[in-house]
Amino acid sequence: MAGINNIRMFVRVYELGNMSAAARDLQVSAAVASSRVADLERHLGIRLFTRTTRSIQPTEQGRIYYPKAVQVLEALEEAEAAVQEITHHPRGSLYVSAPLGVGRRLIAPNVVLFQDQYPDIHVRLRLSDRRVDLTGEGLDVGFLLGDLPDSGLKVRSLGDCPRVLCAAPTYIARRGLPRTGADLIGQGHDCLLLRFPGSREFRWTLQTPEGPQAFNVKGPYACDDGDVLTAWALDGRGVVLKPVFDVAEHLASGALIPVCEETPPPDARLACLFPHKRNQDPKSRLFIEFMAGRIKTVLRARNRIYQLPR
Repeated sequence: MAGINNIRMFVRVYELGNMSAAARDLQVSAAVASSRVADLERHLGIRLFTRTTRSIQPTEQGRIYYPKAVQVLEALEEAEAAVQEITHHPRGSLYVSAPLGVGRRLIAPNVVLFQDQYPDIHVRLRLSDRRVDLTGEGLDVGFLLGDLPDSGLKVRSLGDCPRVLCAAPTYIARRGLPRTGADLIGQGHDCLLLRFPGSREFRWTLQTPEGPQAFNVKGPYACDDGDVLTAWALDGRGVVLKPVFDVAEHLASGALIPVCEETPPPDARLACLFPHKRNQDPKSRLFIEFMAGRIKTVLRARNRIYQLPR
């Protein structure tokens, strides 16, 4: 049988579509990554990838081999998980994703505390405001704020996060204070939009006397990084939709002021997603339990910095 490290490297190259990215992901050099894939190809007597100077694409044989290779790795992980469960000493790498704001404010500060408690578990944290494919990208745990995807993943709810529409005093002085979602449209306010493939941020759902209503907002600024939107809002460039925990200090200091308070946004659900497995990896279970408790504590503390009027 081919070496397990060679199979693991093939799977990461396949999933990431890039040899260098797979090498960084598995913490080896690009030369080692290329050598492992080449060794696997020699063992199998086939080409798994078609390489050019600009891209690497799986061959038909590579596409056939990939799901079986994933099954081999999953079987090995389940065997290791069963042994670790007995020995009560989980170890290894844990691949975790989170949106930028959630990751920076809620997850990253607690990763070091988790590492202190479980030094043999190495958390590989990826932060991005785009929607990630947990299974396709080989992730163990994913945090999500907002609507849950329609998938076969297991879900652990971590609570509801109040959200707020807000803008800088300079913007309000220049453009006026919108009181409702209708004002955003009718008065032509500049809305700062989170945009990435599959994003629905150009449509803000707000609570109205008639019930939830979607408003097709517009604005000259859009980005796939929520922290950039906050910076633009602080600079007086427009209205931003944010979870309170993300902008609590700015609200408390008056650097940002709530707007559209007559039609506020509904709370967003914070959840943790992880793949279905017969035996859940004890690393994942420990991490999820640890984070669930810590996140609730941090959320309460951050939301106390600024309490939305209800």
